[in-house]
Amino acid sequence: MKISDKTILITGGTGSFGNRVANYLEQQNPKNIIIYSRDEKKQYEMQKAHPDYRYIIGDVRDDTRINQAMKGVDYVFHAAALKHVPACENYPFEAVKTNILGPENVCRAAIANNVEAVVALSTDKAVKPVNAMGISKSMMEKIVGSQNQYPIDTRFACVRYGNVMGSRGSVIPLFKRLIQEGKPLTLTVPEMTRFMMTLDESVELVLHALTNAKGGEVFVKKAPAATVQFLAETMLKKYGDGDLSRIEVVGIRPGEKMDEVLVNEYEIRRAKEEEKFFTVYPEYKPFNINETYPLGYEYHSANTHRITDYQELSDLLDRMGDTEFYT
Repeated sequence: MKISDKTILITGGTGSFGNRVANYLEQQNPKNIIIYSRDEKKQYEMQKAHPDYRYIIGDVRDDTRINQAMKGVDYVFHAAALKHVPACENYPFEAVKTNILGPENVCRAAIANNVEAVVALSTDKAVKPVNAMGISKSMMEKIVGSQNQYPIDTRFACVRYGNVMGSRGSVIPLFKRLIQEGKPLTLTVPEMTRFMMTLDESVELVLHALTNAKGGEVFVKKAPAATVQFLAETMLKKYGDGDLSRIEVVGIRPGEKMDEVLVNEYEIRRAKEEEKFFTVYPEYKPFNINETYPLGYEYHSANTHRITDYQELSDLLDRMGDTEFYT
């Protein structure tokens, strides 16, 4: 992979991932970094820190606009999405327009403009989805992954990961704010498990995909997990007075899972496992059947490495960095 002298477009570029990956790419001497998003205020704030980037107001729902923005682009990181489960449950067709029709527009524009590679960001909620957000992201994976069935020059791939610690809308900044305000920490179900990945690790996964994609793959980075109960307890001890009576259980929300799956039992059969990653190959390309795992095995947040040690999770929270960066 060569970043220097390349033009990179990031859809949804003012979000948590867009900010962090743009910071990294800036150090690789690219020709240009283009931030494509619909929020002028966030672009204004980002432009103060990064005046050399190019900023384009636009929506991935608008096929004409995204096609214009992609002129002369070499690589695309597609991060624009509606990702909040309750909002997508309430307004599912809005999730369709952004998370399904949007990626189709991105793919068409990339092919029309001879983009070298497109990496789209997905989520564990796309695996065996039970909510509108997950269903829409699962369809996004199918749309992006299907492009390389045809003889085209653009390489398409997806990356899939669990909750990114401290990212906009995630529970860690919420818990931290509640602790600072002296309010109860509200949990859905204490035994619920969630993957723990830093934003830097999510960037590492995207760069791994950009480097290794041949077309149609889904790349997964292995990550530890913790229960939301243990996360809340650790944060109360680390950032507050350690009073565990402040934890309040409010019950599971519509569309939530107890555990999140990153590679399901069907995908694991056509996946290559490495020390830090899984590569799930598309069904339309030849692959060697993975017989490492027994039939029915899945890689999920209940059977990955479970964090139960306070110091381990505390260190991970330190590596997460300042959550103010993401808000």
